[in-house]
Amino acid sequence: MKERLATTKARDEERNLELSLRPRRLDDADYINQDTVKRNLRVLLEAAQLRKEPLEHVLLYGPPGIGKTTTAYCIANEMGVQIRVTSGPAIERAGDLAAILTNCNPGDVLFIDEVHRLPRIVEEVLYPAMEEFHLDIVLGKGPGARTLRLPLPRFTLVGATTRIGRLSSPLRDRFGAVYRLDFFDHDALDRVVMRSARILDIDVEPEAGREIARRSRGTPRLANRWLKRVRDYAQVRADGRVTLAVARAALSELEVDEHGLDAVDRQLLGALVDKFGGGPVGLDTMAATIAEEPDTIADVYEPFLLQEGFLRRTPQGRVATERTYKVLRRTPPASLATLWEAERS
Repeated sequence: MKERLATTKARDEERNLELSLRPRRLDDADYINQDTVKRNLRVLLEAAQLRKEPLEHVLLYGPPGIGKTTTAYCIANEMGVQIRVTSGPAIERAGDLAAILTNCNPGDVLFIDEVHRLPRIVEEVLYPAMEEFHLDIVLGKGPGARTLRLPLPRFTLVGATTRIGRLSSPLRDRFGAVYRLDFFDHDALDRVVMRSARILDIDVEPEAGREIARRSRGTPRLANRWLKRVRDYAQVRADGRVTLAVARAALSELEVDEHGLDAVDRQLLGALVDKFGGGPVGLDTMAATIAEEPDTIADVYEPFLLQEGFLRRTPQGRVATERTYKVLRRTPPASLATLWEAERS
């Protein structure tokens, strides 16, 4: 019992720590990067406030860990309303959705993460809730069944997805504003790391902060994770101060190289190069080769590898690039070397 309580307490402390690092407003000093999204959101928010209306429904999409949940919280804070948080897989029945929506207050934000994973029956109930702010509930079965129309407070749905292509057209079209959130560049991530270091009261040298940012795959969630793990290493193996040498040693222990590649990245790229001659190879085959789920590779690993030029997608499958061979220190097949030379010329 004591061990369970200790585990729960540790989990709560970690969650509170994550929340303390999350920006609360769209202010440039607090919410770093995503400048285009912030500009458009400010217009949307100000217009809704001038009309004294709830905000239109907003859809946020992009890779994991780049701030979709944070943006939803900022929207609620800017509007001065409560936010209710759930996820697509958690809403299994239409009754679950009805319970959430009927407990909302006028203007509240309902944030649904992984909105593309809503069950179809729930999605169909959501359509009139988004457009006309009512729920149609069927009572009874057979010839005696009747429909009860339940009015809802005017709420704002903020949906987040890593796979906008899996969102059905009817649901996607019901969002009044759709924004893509992009990976962070190194300078923006450096600001994220130093901001988090100030909040967590970690003594970090500027060069060490830049090193952590450089290895964080353009993802602020990962930058904060590495910062905390480097802090742990500095406290146990050094004097508590995060220097460049300490940061490099800690990240090396975590198997994160200077390109931001972790052990799974290198395993995936190594399999592509060594077992399949650089490709092309299908996603399912790659997943089976390294014993990972195809969705995990597509959602977690591939976006960064594609963005950084380690992978290419072709109609035939995934193909290694010249950079992949250089980083892995492998000699490419003559056919690939000839192809790259032709592309350069």
